Amino acid sequence: MECIYCHNKKLYKLKTRQLKCSACKKKFSIKNFQTNSEIIEYFINNLTANQTAKKLDINYVTVKKRYDLFRRLIANYLEVEYKDKTVLEYDEYIYLQKSKKKIKENIFDAQNFLTFHYDEKVYNLLMQNLNVYKNQFLEDGAEEIYFKEFSKFMMMNKISKTKERENLITKFWIFFEDSILKYKGVGDENFFYYLKEIEFKFNYTKNEQKDVLENL
Repeated sequence: MECIYCHNKKLYKLKTRQLKCSACKKKFSIKNFQTNSEIIEYFINNLTANQTAKKLDINYVTVKKRYDLFRRLIANYLEVEYKDKTVLEYDEYIYLQKSKKKIKENIFDAQNFLTFHYDEKVYNLLMQNLNVYKNQFLEDGAEEIYFKEFSKFMMMNKISKTKERENLITKFWIFFEDSILKYKGVGDENFFYYLKEIEFKFNYTKNEQKDVLENL
């Protein structure tokens, strides 16, 4: 066993059953460290917080807080990774939950993001949610006109710079659509973090994901 903070191999066992590092003087619990490692393992293997809590027989809130922390750390990590990179191509994507697609007015609930291709990876930039305009478009009773004009606008003003129809970006979108289904609905306030989680899992192997999360 080595220190989880500085990797020093000289540790002291305390009466509290914690370990204390002789170099950095920090304390940590082996049990908590092992639990955290297991939570990371289930996270990268796409188990939900509820499934992980049941498997480890621990409180759901504990796992949920850890998952939320992972997503925040991932989002920051991806921002740093993307900084100053050369973009090869980019395209725009509009996502709407399958259950909402049958009702045309739900187009205002769609999430709109740009996907950039760089270094054989993707980076996503979430655009402003269209929901903020929904009430003003519908309150005057002319929703049919607004819907047609809005749909026309979205088709004519699509942002795109891609060389081929099938590329890394379109592969990511397929991966995204498949991955987001398991959450059975993501609120607007959390969509960004789930998008970044899926981006992270698309860009890195499971071993790479584990190394990044443990280091973070």
